[in-house]
Amino acid sequence: MKIIILGLGLMGKAMALDLLADKKFEISGVDLRIEPLRELREKGLALGIQEDLENQEALKKIVESYDLIINAVPGNLGFKVLKTCVEEGRNVVDITFFPEDPFELEDLAQKKSLTVLVDCGVAPGLSHLLAAHALTRMDKGDSLEIYVGGLPVVRTWPLEYKTVFSPSDVIEEYIRPARCKENGLIKIKPALSEPEMVEVNGLGTLEAFNTDGLRTLLRTLPFPNMKEKTLRYPGHSQKILLLKQAGFFDTQPIIINDQKIIPQEITSKILFTRLRLQPGEEDITVMRVVAKGEKDGQPISFQFDLFDRFDPETGIHSMARTTGFTATMIVRAMAEGLIKLKGIIPPEYLGLNDKCFHFILQGLKDRKIKIKMTSSLDQKTTA
Repeated sequence: MKIIILGLGLMGKAMALDLLADKKFEISGVDLRIEPLRELREKGLALGIQEDLENQEALKKIVESYDLIINAVPGNLGFKVLKTCVEEGRNVVDITFFPEDPFELEDLAQKKSLTVLVDCGVAPGLSHLLAAHALTRMDKGDSLEIYVGGLPVVRTWPLEYKTVFSPSDVIEEYIRPARCKENGLIKIKPALSEPEMVEVNGLGTLEAFNTDGLRTLLRTLPFPNMKEKTLRYPGHSQKILLLKQAGFFDTQPIIINDQKIIPQEITSKILFTRLRLQPGEEDITVMRVVAKGEKDGQPISFQFDLFDRFDPETGIHSMARTTGFTATMIVRAMAEGLIKLKGIIPPEYLGLNDKCFHFILQGLKDRKIKIKMTSSLDQKTTA
């Protein structure tokens, strides 16, 4: 299988390294920067292409000879790149956090008989697989709660946060309205709203607030009550709200010295680029998925807990591992013929397939990413 990865940031690099270890794949990559291309060529990358993926004609030419495209560009480019890949008749595994509805491409993907897997990261992504698997073990779903966050091990002032994502994606998480479901109705709430405290074993108290991570779940799984919240160290949301209310995330240009300046772009370059995790800086990923419903007329609940750390052996950050390796296990599930669906395929569809679900989770376990499942029905805990 010939695969090309579009975007070789921390996520794209982690996926490339994982897939390069598997001789059944021929891996190439594209990035605007020469450094990751050179580094990965030394690791066995078949072809490294330095290109701006906003160039539509160049993108079309790049993807035409590959069996599978992995889309790992920043979210603001995600849907545009995905659409081009679908128009060119390519199967895709996508981890980008774009705001558009991926089902806008359903008819085109079906017409071209493509398998287009979207939201294939840790959350959205792995969280959706877990939610769907829980639903298969119920007669009826009632509520779904997802808590997830990537955090630096070392807390440093002022935000006590560092990121492995592009700065624009981080800001987008803080400004995009959060959709949830209450009593079967979709509700829109501000990002960062309804903060609450969550206790995590081995870490202590974290703060959770609304973000827009449910995405396709709002239309695919019949839980009448759903919410997704991001986890940070306590007090983080108030600091971000201060920046937001002060206008630092505004997208309307302002005039400074006769030049148009977009505040959000300035914030991205000045603030969040300084908060990017550097090689060797350790991070952790925390996720909890709680699904409640009924089985044989009795209440039942499932809780899935993930606690992952930076891997000092490989130097790969935890968020890159949990996001990237979820995507690469989905790639492997495709290669093994476990994914036969066509069209736009969100990860929860894979969670409804027991064989595919366990294949992906076993692959993550083999990569030292373990998930603990606790069921209220049988009082058993499995890893």
